[in-house]
Amino acid sequence: MRDEPFTGVIGRYHDESTPSWPEPTRAPRGAPNVVIVVLDDVGFAQLGCFGSDIATPNLDRLAAEGLQYTNFHTTALCSPTRSCVLTGRNHHSNGMGRVIEIASGYPGYNSRIPFANGFLSEVLVEIGYSAYAIGKWHLTPEDECHAGASRARWPLGRGFERFYGFMSGETHQFVPNLIDDNHLTTPPYGPDEGYHLTTDLVDRAVSCVRDLRASDPDKPFFLYFATGACHSPHQSPKAWIERYRGAFDDGWDRWREETARRQTQMGVLPEGTELSARPDWVPPWDALSADERRLYARFMEAFAAFLSHTDHEIGRLVEYLRRTGDLDNTMLFVLSDNGASSEGGPTGSINDVRPWNGVTTTVEEALAHIDEIGGPRWHNNYPWGWTVAGNTPFRRWKREVHEGGVADPLIVHWPNGSADPGFRRQYVHAIDLVPTVLEAVGIEAPEEIRGVAQRPIEGTSFLGSIADAAWPDAHTTQYYEMFGCRALYHGGWKAVTYHPIMQTEPGIDADEWELYHVTADPSECHDLAAQEPARLSAMIDRWWVEAGRYQVLPLDPRPLPALVHERPLSVAPRQRYDYYQDAAQVPELVAVNVKNRTHRMVAEVTIPDGGAEGVLLSQGSLLGGWCFYLEGGALHYVHNRAATAPDHLRGEVHLAPGPHTLAFEYAKLGEHRGRARLLADRGVVAEGTIEFFTPGRFSVTGAGVTCGFSNGLPVIDEISPPFRFSGIIDSLFVEVDGEPFIDPHEEVDAIIAMQ
Repeated sequence: MRDEPFTGVIGRYHDESTPSWPEPTRAPRGAPNVVIVVLDDVGFAQLGCFGSDIATPNLDRLAAEGLQYTNFHTTALCSPTRSCVLTGRNHHSNGMGRVIEIASGYPGYNSRIPFANGFLSEVLVEIGYSAYAIGKWHLTPEDECHAGASRARWPLGRGFERFYGFMSGETHQFVPNLIDDNHLTTPPYGPDEGYHLTTDLVDRAVSCVRDLRASDPDKPFFLYFATGACHSPHQSPKAWIERYRGAFDDGWDRWREETARRQTQMGVLPEGTELSARPDWVPPWDALSADERRLYARFMEAFAAFLSHTDHEIGRLVEYLRRTGDLDNTMLFVLSDNGASSEGGPTGSINDVRPWNGVTTTVEEALAHIDEIGGPRWHNNYPWGWTVAGNTPFRRWKREVHEGGVADPLIVHWPNGSADPGFRRQYVHAIDLVPTVLEAVGIEAPEEIRGVAQRPIEGTSFLGSIADAAWPDAHTTQYYEMFGCRALYHGGWKAVTYHPIMQTEPGIDADEWELYHVTADPSECHDLAAQEPARLSAMIDRWWVEAGRYQVLPLDPRPLPALVHERPLSVAPRQRYDYYQDAAQVPELVAVNVKNRTHRMVAEVTIPDGGAEGVLLSQGSLLGGWCFYLEGGALHYVHNRAATAPDHLRGEVHLAPGPHTLAFEYAKLGEHRGRARLLADRGVVAEGTIEFFTPGRFSVTGAGVTCGFSNGLPVIDEISPPFRFSGIIDSLFVEVDGEPFIDPHEEVDAIIAMQ
């Protein structure tokens, strides 16, 4: 936004001068509000209006009043798709060829969205809109997501005027890690008082609109609302989970068949669409044991509850827009960022921290906690039989570019701009939303934003199809690439090849391409590669052209762990880390790394009259971590490896009022094994051996290091959050010996599980 030149006259005195006022910036008359709702990991078949039996009445109503696009496509992964939705450029053009945590040193993969690729928020604010981002972000480089980082690539640095949400790929739904505008914050209340993130996000979205309307009844707004749902952990209020008890006992095979039948009856799928075969690596439901069926059904109940609860909360937002009179002139898009997720693995998960920390979960253990699944104590995810079901009728899933990964639901609701409600069959991609909005507002994409020349928009407007179901396809060619999986859509045909993630031998060139006429065979059941070799060859050649045009190259077949050690960090590792009482939480990436290293923590404290208790230093949560604290006047240290039996040192010395030096020491004895001691005023008060110290990430929900308090889900049950230290921490530091330990394979497993 440039300053306007002064066009008046300035004389020596006011009576010989002429004032000039800058014109207020106002959006074009009648410009619509824009609301983009992005769901997370919701497959094509999981909304009621797309054939599911999961209750989503509010989204179904939007679809019934508006439009359902049944040929909408994404990139197959969250950060890449979100970058497309907000810029109108392809994900590699945005440097988002993968997710922010797996960046590499090439333009298509560095996770740094160029300022030459302006966000929709930046464009609309320049012409007089308000712009708000609420919920999941996941578009800032990982090492810039902390209190000491540049805010240039945070939401407020990319045109949004308010932000409330979380920066990472996922967060705990009852105890999230939150950002309010440009600073870290904590939830306004806890799970015991009924807190849930989706409710909080809707409350904030409503407050943004309410505050705007209290001051300006006519100014249009752009609301980007991105839920944590339905990414794992699948967590929702218990009453919602109970609504689904027994609903999925018939299993995923029956669910797929019935959903495909409903999709055809409803018109979601063209008549004659075939249901793709259940893949060999998913067992038949009837082949499972009774215990497995009971557990896996409960996992799905938790997912369904999460989605229904989210639908209810989105309904509150929509109803508020009805009451304010804004809804009729609001372009409202609802979409998912990729297909259903397979990250729960073949058997599902109650704690996604476990696989990369050497801990397994048995069916027996999970069944012992079955009534807690979906609540705050566990990080649950369903098994991939339900993933395949969620993508009915398509093949494969998130992270892959067969239709199960890239074909997603899209609802468009705009009473003032659309004609008769119903289905739309036009091919649409995530990059098409921005040009569609710009055309609806009546503006061209700007040539520059804040002095930065802009690259061309790469999407194609589908505004014509909103008013006319017979509007011809405008987007006729689209490439795909994700982790070496590649595809090209062109004129109703699709060439596609699967590449196993992190496979180097055989290489990418050995991958076998398939060919489908997706206009007639949307579920990719009939491979025509052998019948149409010339067409397939031409499409493969075209894929390479598109790859060169949009920064997809170089294809990198190296194992992803190689990238973990390659990338530089904005905060250099050091031998001593100082922490300060009540400072903001420090994310794991830039916090002290105590894994597989000799280390010691030293706290200089002052105990007041009457004694003190509380956290001195802590990392992680009940799902995994460690905590150094005082309780009952004595010193404690607990290490919790992925919610297994904790290693707990208990000091027996009661600390009198006054100054004290308190310490925890860990001396490495072998790989992930060490001798631990607690010291008060240089005297040993407890000691023992930690036989297996956590080797991988402590948390996948972003629980970092806190000093003087715990986050809302403490490392052990005995601590009641926030368990603030009631004395004074005069100083606290952690010293580490040796190089920082990172197991790159476990690190990558953790990163992939979080996407």
